[in-house]
Amino acid sequence: MKTLKLIPLFFIFSATIFYGQNPNRKFKEIKKFENHVEVITNDGLYRFQSYKDEIIETSFIPRGNEYISSSHAVVLKPEEVKPEILETQGITEIKMNGVSVKIQHVPFKISYYYKDSFLISEKAGYVKNDSLETLQFNLKKDEVLYGGGARALGMNRRGHRLQLYNRAHYGYETHSELMNYTMPIVLSSSKYMMHFDNAPIGFLDLDSKEDNTLTYETISGRKTYQIIVGDSWYDVLENYTDLTGKQPMLPRWALGNFSSRFGYHSQAETEATIEKFREEEIPVDAIILDLYWFGKEMKGTMGNLEFYKDSFPDPVQMIKNLRAKNVETILITEPFVLSTSKRWDEAVKEDVLAKDTLGNPFTFDFYFGNTGLVDIYNPQGNRWFKDVYKRLAKMGVTGFWGDLGEPEVHPEGLIHAAGTANQMHNIYGHDWASLVYEANREFNPNQRPFTLMRAGYSGSQRYAMVPWSGDVNRTWGGLQSQPEIALQMGMQGLAYMHSDLGGFAGANLDDELYVRWLQYGVFQPVYRPHAQEDVPSEPVFRSENAKALAKAAIELRYRLLPYNYNLVFENNQEGKPLMRPLLFEEPDNPELMNYSKTYLWGNDILVSPVLTKGAKQQEVYFPKGAKWFNFYTNNIIEGGQTKMLELRENHIPTFIRGGAFIPMAKAMQSTKEYNGEALELHYYFVSSEEEFESEFYNDDGKTAQAYEKGNYEILEFEAELEKRCLEVEFEAEIGSDFEPVTKHIDLVIHNIQNQPKRIKVDKKKVDVDWNDKTKCLTIPVAWHPSNELEIKIKLNKK
Repeated sequence: MKTLKLIPLFFIFSATIFYGQNPNRKFKEIKKFENHVEVITNDGLYRFQSYKDEIIETSFIPRGNEYISSSHAVVLKPEEVKPEILETQGITEIKMNGVSVKIQHVPFKISYYYKDSFLISEKAGYVKNDSLETLQFNLKKDEVLYGGGARALGMNRRGHRLQLYNRAHYGYETHSELMNYTMPIVLSSSKYMMHFDNAPIGFLDLDSKEDNTLTYETISGRKTYQIIVGDSWYDVLENYTDLTGKQPMLPRWALGNFSSRFGYHSQAETEATIEKFREEEIPVDAIILDLYWFGKEMKGTMGNLEFYKDSFPDPVQMIKNLRAKNVETILITEPFVLSTSKRWDEAVKEDVLAKDTLGNPFTFDFYFGNTGLVDIYNPQGNRWFKDVYKRLAKMGVTGFWGDLGEPEVHPEGLIHAAGTANQMHNIYGHDWASLVYEANREFNPNQRPFTLMRAGYSGSQRYAMVPWSGDVNRTWGGLQSQPEIALQMGMQGLAYMHSDLGGFAGANLDDELYVRWLQYGVFQPVYRPHAQEDVPSEPVFRSENAKALAKAAIELRYRLLPYNYNLVFENNQEGKPLMRPLLFEEPDNPELMNYSKTYLWGNDILVSPVLTKGAKQQEVYFPKGAKWFNFYTNNIIEGGQTKMLELRENHIPTFIRGGAFIPMAKAMQSTKEYNGEALELHYYFVSSEEEFESEFYNDDGKTAQAYEKGNYEILEFEAELEKRCLEVEFEAEIGSDFEPVTKHIDLVIHNIQNQPKRIKVDKKKVDVDWNDKTKCLTIPVAWHPSNELEIKIKLNKK
């Protein structure tokens, strides 16, 4: 340990750090330890911990308090980053290659920089009020702010004081201040993120008083925050998901269509529904059983957690029958055990429920009946609940739905083994997801889990959580908020946020709304129509026209499977969201900072959902720096402009980035039929001498950590134009435990205006089809990924 005593000197500093943050806080000394730095003040101690050059953690420990080291969110181990301590007149700088901290002595102030560019500074810093402890910061007047979890507020959330308390909002539409999934995260248009690493409830005030102040407020716990930076939005997200954990890859079937409603009442109804999908030749990969699987009535049965034999006489055979049709079974579960359920006595005897102050099970009434809450923080409760999932998995269930996990009702007087209800409320869903994830790993460590949950916390993505946006109203207003919610959550590490396609709440039979929602669903992470049963959510039970249009959307979803599966891999490796706001493309464009109507699906597909009833035209912004091909007509639009487009009933505006490779699969009824050896590879040619590259990941679609085990291939495609000769090359990276096979690929090159002079595949001249109307060239090739393949196309002059 090294102690540095400094003599404060008065000096005129730059405007960004001149004003002091707390007139009563006095700098005393700085101490440098092996892996952190401490700054001692008269009222406490600052602890600065670097995780890597782009992530710094700051904790304030008030005088008389002890440092709380445990985090519910952080899993990254600090790297050996050795900061340099620089002393100038009245300033101490903790300098690293990325983030640096400048501490002004008189008046006391802490400021953060990235590569010498100012980010943010503490204002009052830590202050304890009568009921809340706060951390306060200065904002730049022009910063746009994102974060706070799932809300419907518009992309720019500056000006709001956001409550941090997970709470369901039934039937919301275009505006929702508080929803199921809150997070103590702020992202700035200056490309930095602040994560307040503390679980108890509180508030996140994003300059609600319009005095350029950011305030984190909490009832108790850590006074700790991390600042995460990067040179791009993607860098920021990769660093944040390094800090809090990467999302495991989903099984390939999770990218297919789900059959779901509230709910299927019997084994016969469940199997008949899937049979209807197969008869109508509408692809489907999973069916979700809502609460009727464990009881005949909606109320009074929650907590049974076993199949109700009167309605589901042979669930094991049912699951086998569904799997024979290539359909997975997913079951709803809740953390409540009603006193009228079959397992109440067992739950009390096994001591699995949260307690009251006398040590008895805490009981309370809510919509479904009189209940207790499983205490997942109690070892007995954790083990009991985990065994429930293992028993169901043994029956063949491959996915679980965790509902009401805010928890929906969580009385303040309830006590968990690890703390009070208010201390544990916001992480209950997070730790429940961890429990389900661990149950899956213990029962079948080689199987990828699928866990659908409504509530969680920062870092829940590492437990394979798939969140959805709650009980949205089945209206156009409900649809309009969905892109914003999904984009915001992707920016906060939860890349699989999605909605109940078609809307959940209300008996609104609107085929146009239903179709537009399902067309949007093609380009959102999980394709899951779901609703209250008074109006069917499944396309097989809709009108003939709605069914036909929904079928076309679902079939497109399946054809995009190889492209979409690569997005799963990118998220797993780099933390990239599947849905990406256009501000990622143009981070300095102020017009895009509050824009969510058009977005990117992955890197190369631009999507503009139709969100208004009866719309005949729609404005779409096309990001600059690229040409954009209409997916349906091949018309090209130059980026950097807004265009008014005519709308069509059978699709939403969809465009492909010029230079992109888009792999597409053959038609299928289930992802189990996916044949990665027979593909269409679409290349969108632009007459530029720039080299274009794309990579697409492939594995068996089910093995956990297939990439880490070497059980994968990455297909690499490159294209370059030189002197009117277009060269396309195929290469592959083959994992150490993967056996590649020959692929039969139809290479479709768009925007070839004239019949080419000649075409050679591996130096052999070939005759191929060029379509004068579509201006597309189709070249069938057989390629074994262990070898490189080269295609040369000599173009004719216009």
